Amino acid sequence: MAQTKHRIFNDYRDLFWSLIPLVLIAVVLAGAASQCTVATNGPTQGQIPFFDAGAALRSDAKSMPFPIRQPALPEGWVSNSGSRENISIAGGGPVSTVGYITPQGTYMRYSQSNATEEALSRHVLGSRYPTGTQDIAGQKWVVYTEPTEESAWIADMGSVRILITGAGNEAAFTTLAQAVTAAQPLAK
Repeated sequence: MAQTKHRIFNDYRDLFWSLIPLVLIAVVLAGAASQCTVATNGPTQGQIPFFDAGAALRSDAKSMPFPIRQPALPEGWVSNSGSRENISIAGGGPVSTVGYITPQGTYMRYSQSNATEEALSRHVLGSRYPTGTQDIAGQKWVVYTEPTEESAWIADMGSVRILITGAGNEAAFTTLAQAVTAAQPLAK
């Protein structure tokens, strides 16, 4: 009969020594599957996903019941996401959204909709309320700010409302607002 310790004599050291082989096996398997890396100088910028904003907006222009604008943004703005959705509350309608990464590495997006300003702001911003206005290239933008949330700007351009939000600074908001204001609606 083999000599073994009774269970009541096991302690944390026994647990520690039995976990070491399991951890080593997990590290070897993760390394073999190329699922982990070691970065001694901290995190690095990953590749920004590609999103063809032009094709998506041209498609939206053909299917949405309001004019769609494609802003001409400066060098370094990279489109990385887009979506279509419907606002189902009173005053709602379809929404076309495109997201960008700015040259500073912050995320900005703009949404276009024929929904009312109130419906669009409630859908995207929740319970935030307007705190001021900005005049950009002759267009009035209503500013929504809250200390712990991203800022947002909304412009009423007649048959369409444009909402800009993101983590960018005021210069990023102004750049996107100028580009959207100057953009002509795409052909149907």
